[in-house]
Amino acid sequence: MRRFLLLSLGFAALSAPAFGQAGQGDLAVTVYNENLALVQDTRQLNLPAGRSRQEFPNVSGQISPETVTLSGADVGVVEQNFDFDLLSPSKLMEKAVGETITIVRTNPATGAEQRERAKVLAVNGGVVLQIGERIEVLRDDGLPVRVIFDRVPENLRARPTLSVTVEAARAGPRPVTLSYLTPGMSWKADYVTLFDEQAGRIDVQGWVTLTNTTGTTYGNADTLLIAGSIGGRNQPYYDSRRGYRPPTPGSRPGTETPERESLGDFYLYPLKERTTIANQQTKQVSFLDVSGAAATRAYVYRNPWLGARNEGGSADTVLRFSSSRNQGLGDALPAGTVRVYMKDTRGNAQFIGENQIGHTPMGSDIALKTGEAFDVKVQPVVVSRQKMSDSRWRTVMRYTLTNAKPQPVTVDLIQDGLWGDVRIVEQSKPGERRSADEMLWRVAVPANGEATVTATFDTRY
Repeated sequence: MRRFLLLSLGFAALSAPAFGQAGQGDLAVTVYNENLALVQDTRQLNLPAGRSRQEFPNVSGQISPETVTLSGADVGVVEQNFDFDLLSPSKLMEKAVGETITIVRTNPATGAEQRERAKVLAVNGGVVLQIGERIEVLRDDGLPVRVIFDRVPENLRARPTLSVTVEAARAGPRPVTLSYLTPGMSWKADYVTLFDEQAGRIDVQGWVTLTNTTGTTYGNADTLLIAGSIGGRNQPYYDSRRGYRPPTPGSRPGTETPERESLGDFYLYPLKERTTIANQQTKQVSFLDVSGAAATRAYVYRNPWLGARNEGGSADTVLRFSSSRNQGLGDALPAGTVRVYMKDTRGNAQFIGENQIGHTPMGSDIALKTGEAFDVKVQPVVVSRQKMSDSRWRTVMRYTLTNAKPQPVTVDLIQDGLWGDVRIVEQSKPGERRSADEMLWRVAVPANGEATVTATFDTRY
C-alpha cells in the first residue's frame, strides 16, 4: 500500500502556509571534522512593530534548536519552534485520519471519473475508508485512482522550518541573522600521493571531501573548514593490548608554523570561492598540490614479548616523508586518508596501499604503513628461558631477517612489551631503547641474503 500512496496519489490545489522569508539569504557555513557545522544565514525581513511570527524555511533538517540565535537591529526573540514533520503523500494520509477526503476513480474503458467523499478511519499498513454506509480498503490494484485533500495540515511543512516569535521595537525592513549548529555535515582530507622510489621523491595532492546529509541544500555559501577536535568529540586510537598505539619509527611531531590562518588551536581552510553544498552530496575541493617532496621506503617489524614464529613473518612496508617547509609538503595536514601510488615499468600508476593520519603539524616526520612486504621477513625465536630467582627470568631471543630483493634493505626491528626494569644483558648488535616498552635495532639485510640479531633480557617475568 505504501507504494500506491507514494506513486499514485494526486492532489487538488493546496494552500501552503505563508512564510515571513521565502528562502535562504546570505549564507556562511563553517564545517568541522566531527559531523558538525555552524550555519549563519542573513535574511532581509520586513517586520511589523510589536510581536510577530516569522518562519524560516530551508534550515537544516537536523538543526540543534537549543543552539539557535537570531540577531537584528531592535529585534528580540520571544519563542521559537522547529517543525520537521515534512510534507509527503504518506504523511498527508496519516494526518487525514478522522478527516474527509475525495476519492476519484477513472473508468479505464470510458475515461469517466467517479468522485466520492470518504472518511479516513485508519492508516496502519493500508488505508481504511468509510464511504457512505460501507467500509473500504484503498487497494493497489492498478486501477487509476486519485486522492484529493482539502488542505495541508498546519503541522506539515514542505521543508524543515524554524518558526520564531519576535518582538520588534520598530517596523520596517532590516537584515536579520539566523545562526545555529547542526550535525549532518562534515569534512575530511584525502591525499593522493605518487611515490618515485628511485628518485626518492613524492608528489602529493590534498583534497577536501565535504559531505552534507542535513536534509537541506546551502546555496552559494561562503564556506570555511576548520581542522581540529571540538569539545573532545574525537577519542585517541586505542589498542586493546597496549593502550595507545605506539608511533611507527620515523614519526615525529613538527614544530613549524604554517602560513595559514589559525583560530585558537584550530587551523582554517577556507574554500577560495563560494559554493553550493547540495543535500546528499559529497564535494571535493583541492587544497594542497606539492611535487618532488623527499620520501623513502622503510621496513618495520614489531615483535610482542615472547613472540615466536615457526616461519618468517612479513615486515611492514612504511613510507616516510615530511610536512616541513624545506624538502617537505610545507603545510599543516588535516586528518584523513593517504593513498599511495607507484608507477610500474609501463609507466602506469598503480595503487600500493593507504593509511590514516591524524591532524599533523607542519614540520612533522611522517611514517605511514602502506602494507606488508612480500620479500622481507623476520622470524623471532625464543631460544631459552631460565628462572634465575623467585623474581627474575633470563630470556634469550634470536631474530632472523631475510631479504629476497635484489638490493639491500634496512629493517627497524622492535622488541615490544618490555617493562621499565627490563635489562638487556647481551646483544649481538647495539640497539636503541626507544622507551620503557621498546627496544629498536636497525638491521641492514644484504640483497638476496639474511641477517641475525640475538639479545638476552633480564626480566621479572
